[in-house]
Amino acid sequence: QVQLVESGGGLVQAGGSLRLSCAASGLSLEYYAVAWFRQSAGKEREGVSCLSAGDDPIYYADSVKGRFTISRENYKKTVSLQMNTLKPEDTAIYYCGVSGRFEAQLNCSAAFNTFTDWGQGTRVTVSS
Repeated sequence: QVQLVESGGGLVQAGGSLRLSCAASGLSLEYYAVAWFRQSAGKEREGVSCLSAGDDPIYYADSVKGRFTISRENYKKTVSLQMNTLKPEDTAIYYCGVSGRFEAQLNCSAAFNTFTDWGQGTRVTVSS
């Protein structure tokens, strides 16, 4: 059974940084595409960043490009999201997701609908 546990959220001022972590269990992470999603009040969950199997290609939403960096350590079964130059509009609950589907392994951003395993989320609040 796949389990994902996110951590690292918190309250930060605009311009600050946070590093989110996701600890995975019940799977061999190297065979999965991994992603970070976020959901803010009144909005649908959106894909922020993802890594396809083999870490290529990498996807970043336009809103975070140049500010966020996704990474993974397969042997530790962890996925991270380094978030710099945070903005108030980054405020959301951030979720880690994984997908073992072939289409996600090839190109994670084209298969966000296949990410069905989630953690409980970690809240990020950016004050202005």
